[in-house]
Amino acid sequence: MDWQGQKLAEQLMQILLLIAAVVAFVAGYTTASFRTMMLIYAAGVALTTMITVPNWPFFNRHPLKWLDPSEAEKHPKPEVAVSSSKKKSSKK
Repeated sequence: MDWQGQKLAEQLMQILLLIAAVVAFVAGYTTASFRTMMLIYAAGVALTTMITVPNWPFFNRHPLKWLDPSEAEKHPKPEVAVSSSKKKSSKK
């Protein structure tokens, strides 16, 4: 899954959960049944999970081009700079 696919998956999740919540609330309110509301919302969560969790092909429309391993060996790795100075805390 690429970066745009992750953004799309998150947007889909938010939209689908909001729709499921609204539909569940309206159905639960009209039938005066908390159980119906919770079952409809649980079905919405299950549907949202089945749509957004698997790595579907439409989530990978913009794949990243990685550096070839043989090319990566030609470039030196960055070194960590070690600082010997200590910061003094000023107390008043």
